[in-house]
Amino acid sequence: MIPRVLKYNIDNDLHLGKAIIILGARQVGKTTLLEELTTKYEKIFIINGDEPDSTDQLFNLTSSRIKAIIGDTQAIVIDEAQLIPDIGIALKRITDYIKNVRLFVSGSSSIELANSINEPLTGRKLEYQLFPLSFGEMVDYTDLNEEKRLLPHRLIFGYYPEIVTTPGNEIKLLKNLAGSYLYKDILSFGTVKKPMLLDKLLKALALQLGSEVSYNELSQMIGADKETVERYIGLLEKTFIIFQLNALSRNVRNEIKKGKKIYFYDNGIRNALIGNFQQFELRTDKGALWENFVVSERLKILNYNNYYGSYYFWRTFKQQEIDYVEEKDGHFFAYEFKLNSRKKARLPKSFTESYPVSGFKTISPENIEGFLLTEH
Repeated sequence: MIPRVLKYNIDNDLHLGKAIIILGARQVGKTTLLEELTTKYEKIFIINGDEPDSTDQLFNLTSSRIKAIIGDTQAIVIDEAQLIPDIGIALKRITDYIKNVRLFVSGSSSIELANSINEPLTGRKLEYQLFPLSFGEMVDYTDLNEEKRLLPHRLIFGYYPEIVTTPGNEIKLLKNLAGSYLYKDILSFGTVKKPMLLDKLLKALALQLGSEVSYNELSQMIGADKETVERYIGLLEKTFIIFQLNALSRNVRNEIKKGKKIYFYDNGIRNALIGNFQQFELRTDKGALWENFVVSERLKILNYNNYYGSYYFWRTFKQQEIDYVEEKDGHFFAYEFKLNSRKKARLPKSFTESYPVSGFKTISPENIEGFLLTEH
């Protein structure tokens, strides 16, 4: 069992007495995490949203019915809660009527779950996001030298738990993950009328990895209007497949103001979408794979450390650029991502004259641990 950082974080927060909501893509380990979190309880009441029969127990809940169902249960676990109708009302009644029971809820989509629980559970919940395994978690499980040695492998196959723990079967498992599991939640809500467009969009985003994206260009590429592209990208974000990095724009003339980069939470999923598992050393997209890996891994550590700052990329119309910028408490930390540590990067003068830069580093495989094992 590979220890997860989020288990430690949640254990430390249990004394606050809130409902624990765990969000994350399918197959990132939410069910396993729930099992670990509840091993201390002798009596557990479990409901799985993937099993329609078990969800019937949550309909028409009254205080008497809740107490009769739960009895002397110490913990309630509701897995894949986004599939349960009116889940927010059910959770509110449980938290209102049963004060001495721990409530753990997981969901692989924030589309319906967030909308249905935010208002009913205002002030009653703590929300966490679980990612695929992280560089830091694997370093703790093996050691730093071993994980750095495996970087070329991770850049191709990613960090989904099943991929990491079943060596030799990566391609078969990733093809399955990038097919049936990837679209399951989006399609189940009936908000996508043309699944083929969704597939085309994902492949287009995968091929533009590390580049600034244009909704207009994407719409022309896949044969859909701009509004559909924007809506589908929003759905893909809410099911934890991709995330956006916005352009930093505040003071500098000619800097891009509304630019966006889109990354995948996992390199393996990205490579499965384009059907390319060629070894890293032979790839023509090595730089894009490295950038996606480093940015996605950085977001994991920031999220797990409750980072409250902002992050961006920076670019001007004169082609000056910085791969990644973090802003916290009015200070800016700039980073360039290079596979070759001998290639030195320099901060553009226009950036240093306009922003209070507190640090600048080039991140390469040689010094990756400083960037992916600590917040600063």
